Amino acid sequence: MKQTTLDKCNIFLVMFFISLIVRIQVPVFTPFAASFGASSMIIGIILSVTSLSNLTGNIIAGPLVDRFGKKVFITFPLFISGGLFIAHGLATSTTDLLILHGLNGFALAFMIPAAFTLLSGYAKNSRQQGKNIAINGMLSTIASIIAPLTGGKMVVLFGYVNTYFFIGAAMILTATYSFHFLKDRQVVSVKKQKQTHVTIGSVLKAPNLFLVYLIGFAVMYIHGVLLFEIPYLTVEQGLSTFQTGQLFSFMSIGTFLTLSLFFINLFDPFKRLMVGLCGMSIGIFGLLTSAFSLPILLFLIGIFFGLVMPAMATSITENAAKEVHGRAFGYMSAVFSLGIIASSSVTGAIRDIVSPYFIAVIIAIIVLTIAGYSKLNSPQMAHFK
Repeated sequence: MKQTTLDKCNIFLVMFFISLIVRIQVPVFTPFAASFGASSMIIGIILSVTSLSNLTGNIIAGPLVDRFGKKVFITFPLFISGGLFIAHGLATSTTDLLILHGLNGFALAFMIPAAFTLLSGYAKNSRQQGKNIAINGMLSTIASIIAPLTGGKMVVLFGYVNTYFFIGAAMILTATYSFHFLKDRQVVSVKKQKQTHVTIGSVLKAPNLFLVYLIGFAVMYIHGVLLFEIPYLTVEQGLSTFQTGQLFSFMSIGTFLTLSLFFINLFDPFKRLMVGLCGMSIGIFGLLTSAFSLPILLFLIGIFFGLVMPAMATSITENAAKEVHGRAFGYMSAVFSLGIIASSSVTGAIRDIVSPYFIAVIIAIIVLTIAGYSKLNSPQMAHFK
């Protein structure tokens, strides 16, 4: 029991450091790209290509994780990602950034499904699963609070190049830790031979999972708009990277507040998904109309974002066999990437004509309508008890 607890702590720790390191660059990349003369359109293309490569990697990663184990697909991509982050500091043009960012997205795509699949193996029931995901979410949110502030301050103190050198070195150290301390955990049921017939189509066509993925797309579309628009304030309004980092921290504080309420995991995960997306759309509408100050609205969006992520993971583990958790989480990550691709592409193309927040609200409303209608008319949705 002690060894199992220690192993679970190790995966929590590794996922925390990955979240911390990756998010340090959130307020850094956009102004860094702009310093090379990249327009909003070019930045949107870079982010879209990165998400596309991430999506491709997610789809490839799922079956491989189920077949060959998790540790190798956590450790090896981290070493590669560390080298690519260091190479960011050596970039001399937007073309370099496009290639490096795209390759990094592909490398990290293998790590996310593997890490979530490994973590899901430490839960004996859905309540325990929800608690594990919530704990991971809390640690990730702490990283989200610390990282943007750290990244913004590091740029002020050390510049873009040294900041990327630090990010790369930290990622390599995390990879080294994971290589020595992570343990693969196989939880497959040998007696269920029929699980070998599970296909991509059968996973994606499951009514419950389809709606979960659809909501995930809308959530990440909204998230992608924020990832694009908030750092761009450094370009348009002359804010420092530290100030934009503070704005992201307000959102993370809201998310942490929700994740710390463990009793929420007792409620229907599908309802949490619906309420979370609805709340995020209200927050985005507030940004569109400037109804409240930016920190308050980002805090509100963060509160509802904290409802979504644990519910998403719990819904997937409840509706997919353990033998295909790698595939299911891989598709989840792919859908997330698709949301970022769509938001980055659309935002970069239309932000000078139509507010990206308006498009995000419309997409959220459409998805809520489809999901709500399906919930009311499909008896299979009763599985979300």
